[in-house]
Amino acid sequence: MHMLTEVTAFELPESSEYTTFPVGKLGIIALPGCEELAERIDKYIVRWRAENETMKNSPIKLDGYNKDSYIIDAKCARFGSGEGKAVINGTVRGYDIFILMDAFNYGVTYKMYGMEVPMSPDDHFANLKRVISAIGGKAHRITVVMPMLYEGRQHKRSSRESLDCAMALQEITRMGVDSVITFDAHDPRVQNSIPLNGFENVSPIYQMIKALIKTSPDISFDPSNMMVVSPDEGGMGRAIHYATVLGVELGMFYKRRDYTRIVDGRNPILAHEFLGTNIEGKDVIVVDDMISSGESMLEVAAKLKGLGANRIYVCTCFGLFCNGLDIFDEAFKNGVIERILTTNLVYRSPELKERKWYTEVDMAKYIALLIDTINHDMSISGLLDPMDKIQKLLDKHTENLSKTSGAQMEIKI
Repeated sequence: MHMLTEVTAFELPESSEYTTFPVGKLGIIALPGCEELAERIDKYIVRWRAENETMKNSPIKLDGYNKDSYIIDAKCARFGSGEGKAVINGTVRGYDIFILMDAFNYGVTYKMYGMEVPMSPDDHFANLKRVISAIGGKAHRITVVMPMLYEGRQHKRSSRESLDCAMALQEITRMGVDSVITFDAHDPRVQNSIPLNGFENVSPIYQMIKALIKTSPDISFDPSNMMVVSPDEGGMGRAIHYATVLGVELGMFYKRRDYTRIVDGRNPILAHEFLGTNIEGKDVIVVDDMISSGESMLEVAAKLKGLGANRIYVCTCFGLFCNGLDIFDEAFKNGVIERILTTNLVYRSPELKERKWYTEVDMAKYIALLIDTINHDMSISGLLDPMDKIQKLLDKHTENLSKTSGAQMEIKI
């Protein structure tokens, strides 16, 4: 049975009456693995522009403003040896190009020496550079939408090691990329490597809260019933944002590691220690940027259950589930987790979408709004900080809870 709960991020914009003309013809290029997301984004923009009364009534008619599709056909071909090339089948001269890239889509494969090989992040990044090279400097502007930042976890140097994320950002900006849009960066300070270029780090907090309300209508964001927890000290900024917006208490786990050895590229965790107020009887939102293997996340959830927590919701932008889904099935079966919410910004396997404990948060409409606004060269600050929308959402939810509890009291009476 298909159990995927899909949550749409934004309704139609309150107004698509832009007061500026686009900086150039809009063009969207989807790298391999991003085709489905690009099509959804494209449909929203096509519809909004068809309904834009300002442009309809303008005495200046813009060539290419209203189209059936803004997707530019681009192919990333592979030779039998594993080598590749990019070919763009159409003009890009003067276009405002947005390139969509999912560096973690292992569902895309290619043949090398007769073997079926899943694409690695390095393969996806190579395709990005090939497409930029194929554009050949003819575009008016290039923006890369890279939801999960390539090599984002290798953002700093702890010993004599590579600085992959900074090097990658510098490389694509040298090739002509003007701006990068990413979501919930592991450490947004990596933008310091490209100080003269645009770098937007977007939080899906509004979409996550909306998803929580839709999947659990009885959830209460009262401080006596709810708490936000960060699974480690590195994610405290993210958790503080959630706790502040929701007006609830904040807790944190810190990881005691064994720094005398390295396992799978990192120092193994000895224990998770909790810092925070009494959590007994409260629902808990565990906030992080990603789920990799998930072992640490489930250990944190088990610790919270041991401290008396009620329902545990895990909200992460990216669900990689590198070691499979079995441990999550077991945790759900044992009542350790209530639900896991991740966005559709990276590849989700068909098996994941069927899980009862999984909620997918659709970000296509939000990205479409970002792209359309940027193409009109208008401010996106209101989209990056949707505090008013969140407050209205919480107020409406509180009102609905009050009505529901009032109706239940009348029935009991």
